[in-house]
Amino acid sequence: MRSPIALLLLAIVAIAAGIAIYRQIYLSSTEQPYRLQAVEKGDIRQTVSANGTINPVTLVNVGTQVSGTVKKLYVDFNSKVEKGQILLELDDALLAAQQKQSLANVQSATASLELATANEARMRTLFVQEYVSKQELDTAVQAKKAARAQLQLTRATVEKDSANLAYSVIRSPVSGVVVDRSVDVGQTVAASLQTPTLFKIAQDLSKMQIDANFAEADIGSIRVGQAVRFTVDAFAGRNFKGEVRQIRLNAINQQNVITYDVVVNVDNPEQILMPGMTAYVSIAVAERKEALLVPNAALRFKPDNKRPADGQPDGTQKRGGKPGGDTAKPKRDAFSGKVYVLEKGEPVPVSVSLGITDNRNTEITGGELKEGDQVVVGEAQAASKPKTGSGPPMRMF
Repeated sequence: MRSPIALLLLAIVAIAAGIAIYRQIYLSSTEQPYRLQAVEKGDIRQTVSANGTINPVTLVNVGTQVSGTVKKLYVDFNSKVEKGQILLELDDALLAAQQKQSLANVQSATASLELATANEARMRTLFVQEYVSKQELDTAVQAKKAARAQLQLTRATVEKDSANLAYSVIRSPVSGVVVDRSVDVGQTVAASLQTPTLFKIAQDLSKMQIDANFAEADIGSIRVGQAVRFTVDAFAGRNFKGEVRQIRLNAINQQNVITYDVVVNVDNPEQILMPGMTAYVSIAVAERKEALLVPNAALRFKPDNKRPADGQPDGTQKRGGKPGGDTAKPKRDAFSGKVYVLEKGEPVPVSVSLGITDNRNTEITGGELKEGDQVVVGEAQAASKPKTGSGPPMRMF
């Protein structure tokens, strides 16, 4: 068995080590109540972001100019079609009958014209021989002209009926891919005041576009030709590239929020980007190299219960103006800010001029900060601070 003296020595060493560790943690938390971060130089890029929808550059809605029942259907969703290819056929029984009727009317009008021509020739011969009057001759001439006009009218009717009969066969106006089909065999389509849409054909899925709605506060920094990066949920972790093609002037007002449609060109050689996908678009509008950067947390930090400096309630020093008035406070705007540095353990405000931001760091364009300065980004963790009013440290034994 071990010696009692050795066990006692081990216990004393363990207790002493625990006391040393506890004092080190406690003293470090009381000596440094703030978290600091150094001001550094680096590259920064400011971006504006929005959500958008991926669409084909050219999406053709194929409809019908005549009414009828779908008799045959030749294509389906995702079918590749060529220009002029038959998509579907409508029942053409009524249209064909109408065309036959028009052709019969042409034959009747032709016969009437032949009769009127013969009567006119006969009247001219009799008029020369003074067997008929001038009025009778004029009537025969007028009848011939009317018969000729009627023949032209019936021929025009035949052309119209032939066109309607041809419209019963729906053909693709462009080469592309069928992305939507709205009819089935046996369904009746009615072309009345508005042409019904039967198919939607994307002309070229290797060229897509994104329609993204950007806020009016960001639209002033977007230019045609700017590079665009975006992601989609279907391919998480993969970045895609595009280019701003158009900024549409038509404002969109939704619940008093104004946005503008920005059209982005996208190459889709693999055809993995599908119509309707949601794109998360980011456009770089400004970039700086080797800029002086301060964390945004430092700009948001405000110390609690700070002691006023130079009689000012907010701790800022007077820089000109009459004491005791509002004129003693420097004016703040969107391009100025305030950070805090430690002097003798207390946070002291430093005014700075701000540049662009990437939502993590902000560029410093003016002020008294320099590279390497330690700025306060927050208070120390609550777990490492002793509770106020909790009394002396707990005894270890």
